[in-house]
Amino acid sequence: MTETIPVVLFAYARPRRLLMTLECLRANHVPLIYAFADGPKTSQDSQKVASVREILRAIDWCEVALCERERNLGLGRSIFTGVQTVLEKHDTIIVFEDDLVCVPGAYNYLSAALKHYANNPAVMSVTGWTHRLVTPGAVNGQPYFDGRAECLAWGTWARAWQRMDRDAMTLISECRTRGIDVFRYGADLPSQARKERARNLWAVRWLYAHLLSGGLCMRPPHSLVDHVGFDDEATNAMDPWKWSNHPLKDCPLVPQEWPVPEERPECSRLWRSVYGANSLEWFVKRAVRKSRFLVRRTLQPLVGD
Repeated sequence: MTETIPVVLFAYARPRRLLMTLECLRANHVPLIYAFADGPKTSQDSQKVASVREILRAIDWCEVALCERERNLGLGRSIFTGVQTVLEKHDTIIVFEDDLVCVPGAYNYLSAALKHYANNPAVMSVTGWTHRLVTPGAVNGQPYFDGRAECLAWGTWARAWQRMDRDAMTLISECRTRGIDVFRYGADLPSQARKERARNLWAVRWLYAHLLSGGLCMRPPHSLVDHVGFDDEATNAMDPWKWSNHPLKDCPLVPQEWPVPEERPECSRLWRSVYGANSLEWFVKRAVRKSRFLVRRTLQPLVGD
């Protein structure tokens, strides 16, 4: 595979964060960006949406294909339709949202992984994100494989995306029919699946497509990406104190020998430890997490004074 792997970038109304994301992509020498700018949800967002589009139109350091949505699709529909559109033109993509930053070398690292595993059906996706809470021990600087896919700085192929033709609840039903534990990677997922349509989600379907197919996601030994949307511009972020990866470490070298796609046995246990192994555990963990988040957010201005 020698074709250019494009970055598919989704943006809405966060111009300050978008500039940070673009600076990282520029430092990574990304050659081609397909940018999808969603339409304003309310009139109050119109100016920020316009600013975002001005920023995207001004990119002169790489080739850009810009799609400016006439109406608001919301993040889920925007990503789903955007990814589908680009995968009709390119076999392989890397996806970023407008509140992610990455270290230099991240694009080359993910591109190399996508090229290496392109024809291996066991691998459905790759990502530049991991976290100490869910990273198995003794990875020794090498990428590892996880059965839970990722929605932060991720890449895939058209062959894997074809499995996104059913909604999350349908995939859960098929998992249960085959005797696959739908709580295997955390009790947050069935809860998200029930809210997929109402909340315009997309990633939970991607995660269950992996689970149903036994597909794997390749993760780096340490995170190459961090979420910088934990502020008043954020729309979907939560609990920055728990999930932040600052400061990011340098990108590891591209492996001379890539590992065989086999899931690390600790992965399921680690995700369950974070999100619970059943609905009751998830309810309790979510309530505690929300309480801590609200307390910290309330106290943060006092700490800064």
